[in-house]
Amino acid sequence: MSIERQELLARFDGLLQPERFKDYGPNGLQVEGRSEIRRLVSGVTASRALIEAAIAARADAIFVHHGLFWRGMDGRITGWLKERIRLLLAHDINLFAYHLPLDAHPLWGNNAQLGLKLGLQGEAAFGEQGLGWMAAADFATAQNLATHVQQVLGRSALCVAGAEGRPIRRVAWCTGGAQGFFEAAITAGADAFITGEISEPQAHLARETGVAFIAAGHHATERYGAPALAAHVADELGLEHAFIEVDNPA
Repeated sequence: MSIERQELLARFDGLLQPERFKDYGPNGLQVEGRSEIRRLVSGVTASRALIEAAIAARADAIFVHHGLFWRGMDGRITGWLKERIRLLLAHDINLFAYHLPLDAHPLWGNNAQLGLKLGLQGEAAFGEQGLGWMAAADFATAQNLATHVQQVLGRSALCVAGAEGRPIRRVAWCTGGAQGFFEAAITAGADAFITGEISEPQAHLARETGVAFIAAGHHATERYGAPALAAHVADELGLEHAFIEVDNPA
């Protein structure tokens, strides 16, 4: 079974509602390929490795969280960007990318799916554009929570514990590079905050406020939304779908 490109775009847009968000780049169809789509591949980032794997899988379209174009880019199609685009155009593959809208979706988004993986029953609760999530929890210490996160995600997590011996009753999280949401999480009453990355100020804030900060990896925290949503849409529309993991230590 195949569908028209515009039908697939309309389905993505209908679910993710990109018009609701102020984002750092264009959401939706970023590179136009063939009009008929049968095979959909999902991944986290539109890297050359993912594109080459999609070509090998005979994909007609790729769905990712991190696309090719971002606010403030130079704008010239050279080097690594030229090569990625060349491969897409040479093989007539469509590239769909959704950034903040995919973080935010209440069921298939990155935050919802990370909460599901961690066993946290949360909902959008705080932060810019309502992207931060919060849930009740029951961990004796921040390190117990960090160990749980490491086991679920299969990678090490950096934990700045905050107040010694503080039990974790409310966990806040926002996937990827959301370290700037830490203060909002503190204000919202979190005992611990989980995201992908940490910057220099967050360690001091954790120690001074007693709220734990856990950095579990940008890629590791954002690898669940794209395959979940793409699989859902592919199932609805009768498309073949495959998630292709391209490992990233960041």
